[in-house]
Amino acid sequence: MYGLVNKAIQDMVCNRFGEETWKEIKHKAEVDVDVFLSMEGYPDDMTHKLVKAASVVLSLSPKQIMQAFGEFWVQYTAQEGYGEMMDMSGDTLPEFLENLDNLHARVGVSFPKLQPPSFECTDMEENSLSLHYRSDREGLTPMILGLVKGLGTRFDTEVHITQTQSRDEGAEHDEFLVIYKPN
Repeated sequence: MYGLVNKAIQDMVCNRFGEETWKEIKHKAEVDVDVFLSMEGYPDDMTHKLVKAASVVLSLSPKQIMQAFGEFWVQYTAQEGYGEMMDMSGDTLPEFLENLDNLHARVGVSFPKLQPPSFECTDMEENSLSLHYRSDREGLTPMILGLVKGLGTRFDTEVHITQTQSRDEGAEHDEFLVIYKPN
């Protein structure tokens, strides 16, 4: 994964729990990187080790950490210079979700080795949709729950999201029911 992801995890932990907690997590994960470079590629395993160590140090499940990270990611990427690109991807939650693959294609210009997930919206009704998530990567599905909640905040929309199908349970891909109501 690109360093931008690990840098975001670091910033989230430092903002909420402090620098010393981050140092403890890095030590436990046996990650000896002082500064993650946003545009540099790092092994996926390093990110998973950081999440696992954070789980132990913070006494939270990896799923809780990934959900919190997903929610943080929306705000973080907007502040890190991708806000305009996000603005172009939709004015509402469903419009944005429908354009996620296009957003990733544009991000891929800056990150040529990007292996983005794929999102598809189906069963779109006035205040609900089914969100299909496909990725070659393991362990990131809980992040989707947080991402959609973070997007709800971004679009001032109440969001309720539940996973309706799981790749971990043998499904071909993960699927979520998103019920939303603009405020």
